This record gives sequence, structure tokens and C-alpha cells, in this order.
Amino acid sequence: MTNDALRWDLKMQQRLAHGEAAALGELYDRFASLVHGLAHRVLGDESGADRVTREVFAHVWEHPGDFDPRNGSLRSQIASLAHRHAVSRLRLAEDDGERSAEEVEAKVRAASAAARADYIVTSMPAPLRAALDLAYFRRLDYRQAADRLGVTEDEARRRLRLGLQLLSTAHDGPRAVSPPQRYGAVR
Repeated sequence: MTNDALRWDLKMQQRLAHGEAAALGELYDRFASLVHGLAHRVLGDESGADRVTREVFAHVWEHPGDFDPRNGSLRSQIASLAHRHAVSRLRLAEDDGERSAEEVEAKVRAASAAARADYIVTSMPAPLRAALDLAYFRRLDYRQAADRLGVTEDEARRRLRLGLQLLSTAHDGPRAVSPPQRYGAVR
């Protein structure tokens, strides 16, 4: 996390701790789509994702002191909170008989991989993130990316390769978890 990002996170936490409603609005504007998207991926349900989004921002408003910069950026902690709330809601739906245990487990695994991928992308160095953005979101080839980045073609290929290698680790999370741990309480 850059010093500017850390300063922004700490300032935002202070503003929330002082009960500044505008800070919550700013935080919502910045991260609501992230929270809603993560919740929707886990739940596959628009109204459930809306509910989780409200719950997450209510939690942030009520517990501004929960943010700890040693645990990552405010963005990653909000994403983690969204993931936990969505998984908890998904497991409640399973307990109510709405989904099978296999469906729940598959959705949790997929959502966990998506959350890890988001964290990996936001944590990777800016040059790698910029190369991935140009190649995969703006659909430029490595030559065009090199030109835009002002680097050699070899350097652009290296950045893309390294970025993709980092991203591929998103699916390497824990998979063989015993059932009592897997279905234990979500913190």
C-alpha cells in the first residue's frame, strides 16, 4: 500500500470515528460496487447482494475502529467483510434448506477465489497492474501496451507474465478443509 493510500485510509477511519456522515458517503461511493459485486458473486442474487452491501456499510459506520492498517488496505478489509457477510448469508440459506451443501461449497470456493484475485490485483505493484489493465481490460497486445507504458516489448511481456503468474495463485487457496472448520462460525 502506498503512503498516500495509507494516509487516505487512516484519514477516512478518523472521519468515520468522529461520526462524519459525509465520510460514509464518500466510502460508499468508492467501494459500494466492489462490495455489491463480491456479494452478488457469492449469492447469485441481486436482493441478497443489496442486503449485504447495506450490512457491510452499516458495520463500517458502527465499528470504524475495526480497521487495522496492519491487516491491509481499507479496500481489502471492506472486501473481506463483504465476503464474510455474503458467505454467512449463503450458509444461512443452506441451513434453511434453500441450497445443497455442495452448491454452497462451490459458491464459497468461487467467491473466495474472486476475492483473492481482487486482493492480488490491488496489492501488486503499479507497473504490473497497469500492464494487466492495458492487456486485459483495454484489449491491447503487448506491443501496444509497451508503447503506452513507455517500456520495451520484452519488459511489457515480462510484466504481463509476472502479473498473470501472481493472479494464477488466486485459485491456490485452501481446498481440503475438514467439514467442521468449513462450516464453522464466520467471524
